[in-house]
Amino acid sequence: MPLNFAIYTDCGGDIMINDKVEDILNAQINKEFYSAYLYLAMSAYFDGIGLKGFAHWTKVQAKEEMEHGLKIFNYIIERDGNIDLRTIEAPVKDFQDPLQVFELILEHEKLITGSIETVANFSEDECDRATRHFIDQYISEQVEEEAQVLDVIKMIKMFGTECPIMYHIDKELMKRES
Repeated sequence: MPLNFAIYTDCGGDIMINDKVEDILNAQINKEFYSAYLYLAMSAYFDGIGLKGFAHWTKVQAKEEMEHGLKIFNYIIERDGNIDLRTIEAPVKDFQDPLQVFELILEHEKLITGSIETVANFSEDECDRATRHFIDQYISEQVEEEAQVLDVIKMIKMFGTECPIMYHIDKELMKRES
């Protein structure tokens, strides 16, 4: 009897991305580009108050978010999908102080983590294991990003916001590599 290499599964093996997964990925591209806008607005705020290290940190973060959006963009193209670039909402631009900004960053990163987990779960439900595998890298990265932001929040809360302390935190944030 010849070997039968057919795979019996409820999932297809199509290289093309399905419309539902394509749509949720296009929405994620928009969220990543919005995140970049948000971090650039924060960077402008920090530059305006003379915290160049904080400004640098948020610019590096903006660059990472753009890279994430472009990776997802390229992934959709590789899967023979269609790109649907959507309007990017204007970010918040009025901030109170560095602690408030980093608390907003943490809140935003948690929203992005939830969004990425939704993409992962949805792609799993749609039997799109390629997308599930692709998106897993972002889940790990989100854990890292949230932890970095939380570290900055803890530093500010522990040491305070007096000028000498902020000077040292600013110098520390300037060390972030792009």
